[in-house]
Parts: sequence; structure tokens; C-alpha cells
Amino acid sequence: MSRARVTLEEIDSARERIDGVVHRTPLDTSRTFAELSGAASVGLKLENVQRTGSFKIRGAYNTMAQLSPDERDAGVIASSAGNHAQGVALAGDLLDVETTIVVPEVTPAAKIEATRGYGAEVVVEGDIYERSYEYALERAAETGETFVHPFDDEAIVAGQGTIGLELLEQYPEIDTALVAIGGGGLISGIGTVLKAAERDVRVIGVQPEGAAHAKPSLEGEGIHELDDVDTVAEGIADTRMLETTVEIAREVVDDVVSVSDREIAAAVTLLAERAKTVAESAGAAPLAAALSDRTDLEGEHVGVVISGGNVNLTDHAELTRTGLHELERYTEARLALEGWPTAVSDVVETVAAEGAELDVLERARRTSVDHPNRTPVTIGLEGSGPEHLEGVLAALDALEGVSVVERSLN
Repeated sequence: MSRARVTLEEIDSARERIDGVVHRTPLDTSRTFAELSGAASVGLKLENVQRTGSFKIRGAYNTMAQLSPDERDAGVIASSAGNHAQGVALAGDLLDVETTIVVPEVTPAAKIEATRGYGAEVVVEGDIYERSYEYALERAAETGETFVHPFDDEAIVAGQGTIGLELLEQYPEIDTALVAIGGGGLISGIGTVLKAAERDVRVIGVQPEGAAHAKPSLEGEGIHELDDVDTVAEGIADTRMLETTVEIAREVVDDVVSVSDREIAAAVTLLAERAKTVAESAGAAPLAAALSDRTDLEGEHVGVVISGGNVNLTDHAELTRTGLHELERYTEARLALEGWPTAVSDVVETVAAEGAELDVLERARRTSVDHPNRTPVTIGLEGSGPEHLEGVLAALDALEGVSVVERSLN
């Protein structure tokens, strides 16, 4: 077996180097998530409240602080799906290094604007991250700019590994850590620390089903690469790991599980509702795994790394609505109303009386199946569960002048 190329001593040095630049993020225990997962306790490592909104500043600053004067003078270029971009941009601002970031078209506007806000030039190139990565490498070769890799670099891995040091200090009872995998820099760094701990800590990687490349890479001999990715979790929508992270992860990762986009959306929803924290889809993926049946966490103390919180508010709203659908706490229905708009008042009052939330009420486009003397209306309802929602719809259907003609509980 090959030796992992990042040592605990290098991660300790990285912590000293980034001290005063990054936040020591909180570890928030959640009784709710422990009950839902069967764990003895769940500790949320909240990197979504880190500077730039994700863990990426740790590795970016650790790397760029070690560049030679010539490398700094040449300027830095990086490719990113968003969070590495902000980390590199902030590091460049703090270290007085000019930075250019290449991002794919799927990158949320909030991440692009935040990156520009740190003084970086942003170039949008490629439909997925791999195309952006190739373009950045080509440009670096032409211009002489210093390329800072988002994950396949020992200094990046060492910087991300500082999260593992904090986890052990803040949550010494930890039995299992759930960590998202994109390119593998985060889990390689955290895993290196946890596998050097005195207690036996299990390290489990989490990927979306639409970008699940890591497991075959870690279990086989080569690097498995996907032709394409399809996931809402753009922050971990990589098509492959690379040599550095594969080598390290093979030694420090015990297993990799995949979760669906709908499970991720449910995790985003529960984090907002129960933990009062905003997480992007990639950041919520480890919690989705904890709440699924993919891992046996019974009686364990489980660390869940919430790696980022950079998400557009409109995207977050859509994710939470999808999450409520997945949790069977949201339904949409089509009503036929007699005596518009008087019947609308009856609908609103009935929903409130039944203890539900009326999220949407709008007049619908009339179709050939609609009664010509009835007004078609669509509504969106949030409730405590499917039985509650069925009860609300039944109460609406019992109203004089109101008929429920179509419903969808999921």
C-alpha cells in the first residue's frame, strides 16, 4: 500500500499558517438528527459559516501563502464550481496576488458575484466543471499564470485537513464522519487526521447519485471518470478524483455512499427548519446520507460536515419546496371554484383553520376538461405530513362551491 502524501505534521503546519485568516467554525449537536438517524448524537461541523461561505478558504490560503515570489507575480488562475473560486479570490486579496477564476455555466450567480467581490476576474467557460478545468490549464500554459488546483494538491489537502483537527477537539467522542466527495480534497484531508486519532473513527464519503465516481475509483486500481454529471449538488459535481486524492483516500476512506437529489433537498430543508442553518446542496449531502438507510449509525456519535452555504435564495426556496415534497409535507392541488372570488376567502380561511400553510394560490389556465361555470385554481399546501394534508384537502372538498379535482402529494 502506498503512503499517503500528506502528513499530520503538514496539517498542523497548515493550521498555524491559516490561523487568524479562517474561522474555527462551530460544532452544533442536534438531538433531532440523532433521533432521525438512530445515532447516539449528531454533530454538525458548520463550514457554511466559514469565511467565503465554505471550507475552501482553508486549502486556498494554505497553498497560496506558500507560493514563491515569482509565482505570485505571475498571478493565479483557478477553476471552480464556485466555492474554491471564492477561497482563491479572498486569499489573493489578503496576499496581494491577482487572481482569475474559470467557472462552468452551472455556477450560481451568487457565487460568481461573491468571487468578483473579492477582486478576482471571473471567466465563465464550459458546461461542466471539467471543461472549465481544461480551459484554465490551457490558459495557464499560455500566460504563465500559477494554477491553483481545487483539490489535487498536497497543500490544498493539508489546508482542508484542519477541519479534522477541529472535529477531534470539538467532538472527541466521534465514531463516524460523513464527508462530501467532489474531487476528494476535503475527505482526504479530514480522513488523514481522523485515521491518526487514538480512537478508531470511521470515514464515509458521500456523493450524489448523478456524480458517483468515487466508489469505483477507491475500490479499483484506476481512476473512474464519468462522461457527464447530473445533480443539483453543483459543488460536488466533479467527474473524477485525481492521483493525489485517490492515493490518500484509498488509505483513509472506509466507504462511499450515494444519495439522490431529492434526499439532498430534504436535508437542505431540515437544516433550515431544525438547525436554522442555510446549506447549499453539496453541503447538505452528508446529512442526507445520515438520514438515509445507506449507513448504519445506530448508537454512534456521528460528525456531519456541512461544507458550504453558498446558494441563491431562489434556488434555496426551490430546494426546500422539493424537500417538503420528499418529506411528504407539501402537496399541490387543482380546485374548481363556484362564485369566484368569494370562494377564495373560504379556501384561505379553511386552510388556516386546519393548521396548514397556504404557499401558493393562483388562478389556473382553463383547459377543455374544466367546467365552463367554474374557475380553475391551483394551490400549494404545507402541512405536518400526508395525513394532515389529506385532511385539509377533504375539508376544502366539503366546502360549498369548492371541488378538489386533482391532487399530488408527492
